[in-house]
Amino acid sequence: MPVSSLPALLGALSLPFSLQAASTATPPFDLAGRTVVATFQGEGAQIYACKAGPDGALTWTFREPVAALIESGKTVGRHFAGPRWELEDGSLVQGKMAQSQPGASVQDVPLLKLDVVSHEGHGRLDGVTAVYRLNTRGGVLQGACTTPGAMQSVPYAADYVFAW
Repeated sequence: MPVSSLPALLGALSLPFSLQAASTATPPFDLAGRTVVATFQGEGAQIYACKAGPDGALTWTFREPVAALIESGKTVGRHFAGPRWELEDGSLVQGKMAQSQPGASVQDVPLLKLDVVSHEGHGRLDGVTAVYRLNTRGGVLQGACTTPGAMQSVPYAADYVFAW
């Protein structure tokens, strides 16, 4: 999906929380010795699928994120399965989870530190070695699933910090 089509897709989501600017609170992960390359607000949805677990019971399983990356009120990129982040300048990074901490409430997806495992293209994300998901709001699916293969999306927002 091209970055330019994200605003229309995400406009259909109703976000049940206030989307605030990045918090000035102390980050939950140690950023000492790192250089912050960019910070974007992510707005979108966490997508879940209803699947049978090892015991045969149906459970919601995280499938993928779908989010716009926003800077100064303008969509400049997207976040999607992998997990990957792609900017309009063609730079793309893929991450692998390194650390996780609980969100501020049970409705908030966890805060994450992800190590970058691959790069594509050239642009602002060149040389980035870590991505941090901070200040999460929403994204956790609650309730039982009853239909195998059913999908649910849960609106969320987060700040994404890219560093080396």
